[in-house]
Amino acid sequence: MAASQHALNHKIIGTRQPDKTYTDRNSTRVVAIRSSGEVAIIHVKVGNYYKLPGGGIEANESHSDAALREVKEETGAAVALRGDYFATTEEFRFHLHQISYCYLADVLDDTGEPCLTEEELADGFTYQWMDIYKAVEIMAAAVPTTEFGCFVKERDAYVLAVAVGVLGARQG
Repeated sequence: MAASQHALNHKIIGTRQPDKTYTDRNSTRVVAIRSSGEVAIIHVKVGNYYKLPGGGIEANESHSDAALREVKEETGAAVALRGDYFATTEEFRFHLHQISYCYLADVLDDTGEPCLTEEELADGFTYQWMDIYKAVEIMAAAVPTTEFGCFVKERDAYVLAVAVGVLGARQG
């Protein structure tokens, strides 16, 4: 995918406030696709929102390694990325400026177990596999109970919508 294509699939969420100091963070989001066409979606009980697998890129970690690690940690699945990222989101929330690099991935093995952090366990992370269109509907219908959940919903609903378009274009 050409670099100019990435610019077309970019969404800014929130507004940079000139009087705030932001901490920069890079992260990944992954639309992990089984051979059946189902995608992984995570429900977060605390805050009542849905999200895609993904999270922060650690020091000295590549974007692709972070994407593979996050899917494995949150779903137990091993995946192979379908090339470079297809979209980005840029968030300004609280005192965080986060850029998420979003990937499509094929599931190689989904028999593993998630390895969630204590915080993710406390927040009630559970994952499920479903048709991508059903995932779009469920994410859109969710009513987050936290401001953070609202940011995540806006971000990941956008990523899923772009993924549907990219996948449709590749099949057509």
